[in-house]
Parts: sequence; structure tokens; C-alpha cells
Amino acid sequence: MSLYLVAAEASGDLLAREVADWVRRKSPDTEINGIGGAELAAAGITSPIDIAPLSVLGFIEGIKAYGDVVRLADAAADDICRRRPRVVVLVDSWGFTLRVAQRVRARDPSIRLVKLIGPQVWATRSGRAATLAATVDHLLCMHEIEAPYYEPFGLKVTVIGNPALTRSGKGNGAAFRVRHNIGADDPVLLVLPGSRRSEVVSVAPVLMDAARQVTRDLPAVKVVVLPAGPIQAEFAGRFPDAPDWAQIIPHPDERYDGMAAATVALACSGTVTSEVAMQGAPMIVGYKTGWVTWALARGLLYKKIHITLLNILNGDREIVPEFVQTRLKAEPIAAKALQWLADPVERAAQQARQNNALSALVRDGKPAAEIAADAILAELQLAQRLLIGT
Repeated sequence: MSLYLVAAEASGDLLAREVADWVRRKSPDTEINGIGGAELAAAGITSPIDIAPLSVLGFIEGIKAYGDVVRLADAAADDICRRRPRVVVLVDSWGFTLRVAQRVRARDPSIRLVKLIGPQVWATRSGRAATLAATVDHLLCMHEIEAPYYEPFGLKVTVIGNPALTRSGKGNGAAFRVRHNIGADDPVLLVLPGSRRSEVVSVAPVLMDAARQVTRDLPAVKVVVLPAGPIQAEFAGRFPDAPDWAQIIPHPDERYDGMAAATVALACSGTVTSEVAMQGAPMIVGYKTGWVTWALARGLLYKKIHITLLNILNGDREIVPEFVQTRLKAEPIAAKALQWLADPVERAAQQARQNNALSALVRDGKPAAEIAADAILAELQLAQRLLIGT
């Protein structure tokens, strides 16, 4: 049996690699090919195309990258149809993976298509449920609240939970501190500057400025920065002096240990916020996108007040402080971080608030990637039965 994974961004690349690992454990004979980045490459799956141009966000940015999206979707469909896998799994990245799915469906309807992580129909553009149902055979989604949107269209849905919350156990913060010569009682301010180039341009400068302000008011603080793999070169170019006052940790295998070592975290909005919450650090979230994108989202598309998953799925109430668009300023972010760093009682209260919110996102049982692998293997078996007509 043959399987093909398609991942276009860092978070999807990581999830695709985790799913591939579980598939191999459960079905060693399954042939796996795919499109992705460093994570899939580390699993021995060489991508035939470079996904770097797909790491964009925002309306204007999307228009500029449209030609790349179409060109790479065509190239992806070419490779898939040449290899003729029985099942294709399309991971996250709605715009790109939808185009790939539509091209594959038109050229070879015998290939079964699985979408791993669906569009946020519960927050924006509920009409995408009909589009997805008309294109793929099976959706593997994160949250129970998503399934009812697809029921009218008859799409098979499996809820796997949030991969970020079942990805690993508690990181070893104490070991991280020892490795990086940070005292057991030293306050650590963690900065997570994003995983897209657009985020390094629009969000990271404010988070880094806030961290620098904290160091001026609290010289004892240790600043640790964990830039995501796809943006490390961009980050280094934009912040050449950062190593003078912060520890830049480029190694992905230190990610969860670094989060666990944090006293307070400043995070660019995204999957990483759920990962930080799992590791226990009180966090402050920042985000900014292009004004056209923001105006369209707020005026026409986005149904929620907040953007952080912990806030959205807990009654759309602000549990995690958010600084978005015009509110994304270094001074108030630094002030909030200093408040928590100086007050262990308030810091513990914020941890408790995050932990209570987190309980709504965690599913009991298997890791999300394993649940996804089981569903994908079932699709492979179904594809095999259909192939032989039984």
C-alpha cells in the first residue's frame, strides 16, 4: 500500500512527520512519499518541490504568492498522479492543499483524499465545509465542535484532538537550564517569534523589543528565543544583535524543554500557544497582519473576538492576554511580563487560568498523530478493497 503526505508549512510538516512515524510503526510495509520540509526530510521522505514560497499569511501576501501556490499545486498533483498512491493526506494549509486535492480528484478519482486538520469553519467561512466535503473523502479534525458543520454534507469526520497537546510530555526545564548555564531560580523570559516570514517582519520586532525592555528593568532576567526552523535565517538577519542580550536556541529538539524552563513567555499567535500552555508558562500573545487582511477578517469573515485557541474555545473570553494589530506594542507587553515576573502569586494565578482553559482542549487516550494514523491506515485498507472490487 502507498501513502502520500502533503504539508506546506512548519506546523503541518511536523504533524505529517509524526503521522508518518506512527504509520510505519503500525504498518512497516506501507510506502510513504510526500511533499514537505525539514521534518519530513528527517523522516527520510524527500520532497520533490520546495515549500518555502508557501509560508505566507494574509490577503495581500496571498495575492502576491498566488502564482507560486498555483504553480506548486500543479507540480504536487503531477508528482502524486505519477506515483499513484492509494491515499493522499493533505495537512493543514487550506488554500494550497485544497488546490492540490481538486487537481488530483479531477485527474485520478480513484485516489482517496484525506484532509488532516480542517479550516476553522467554527470561527470563519462556514461555507468551506461544503467545499471540503465536495473535494475529499475524510476529514481528520481537532475539535468536537467542528463535526456538526460537515454533517449536512455527509463528509466522514474523525476527531483526533489537538496535536500540540498530545505531542509530548512535560519538557525538562531543569535540564534545559543546566545545559544553557541558567540558574535554577533565574527568571526566564521566553520569546517565540513565529514560524512565517511575515510574522518575523510584523510580530517578532515588537516581541523582541518588549523582551529588551524587560531586561532593562529587570537585569536578572534571562531571555531565551526559540525561532522556528523555517524562519531562522530570516530571524538572524533581522536581529543580528540578539545574541548579545539573549540566548538563541535553534535546535528543535530543545523546544519543549525551553518552554518548560520559561517563567513567562511572549508568543506569536499560532499552534505554539497551545504547546506553551501544555508546558505551564504564563504567556502573552501578540499578532499583526496586513490591514487589508485584517479589515476583511474583522468586517466580513471572522466571527470571534479573540484569536488564541485557549480563549476562543473557552467562551471567547480572554484568559491569555492578547495584543493584536494596533494593540501590538512593546511597552504594554513588557509591562505585563514584568508584572508577572515580579509577582509569583499573580503568575501562579495565570497558570491556573491557563490550565483550566487547557482542560477543554485535551482528549483522553492516544496521541492525535496516532489517532490520525489509525484513520489513514483504515482508508488505505478501504482503498485496497475498492481496488480489488471486494
